[in-house]
Amino acid sequence: MRIGEVAAQAGVSVRALRYYEEQGLLAAERSPSGQRRYPPEAVDRVRFIQTLYAAGLGSKAVLRILPCMEHGGLTDEMHQRLLAERARVQAQLDELTAARDKLDDVIRLGEAHRAGRVLHADGCASAS
Repeated sequence: MRIGEVAAQAGVSVRALRYYEEQGLLAAERSPSGQRRYPPEAVDRVRFIQTLYAAGLGSKAVLRILPCMEHGGLTDEMHQRLLAERARVQAQLDELTAARDKLDDVIRLGEAHRAGRVLHADGCASAS
């Protein structure tokens, strides 16, 4: 696959793919004319890299994780790192869930106010 095809299918920029290559996260063969050629599985790999970045992992951590994901073998150290990263991501999810729940409360209050009702502390509305 050409670089533009991988970028389009993975939903990233061509620049991001070049960066992943520079970081050793993605490899491409070169055609005789110098164009990058990626295997079809590169799209899934790029999506996974994006997911790891979105979870807050840096390039070095991603670089250490990718071989383990491909080969299924984890050292004890890597297993501990992954558990720590998972715990960090779970803490972020918990914080985001709490923020979403608070937003839901504010939205309900706003909707009740717009409807001319008073919303009591227990979440029940009554006519004003």
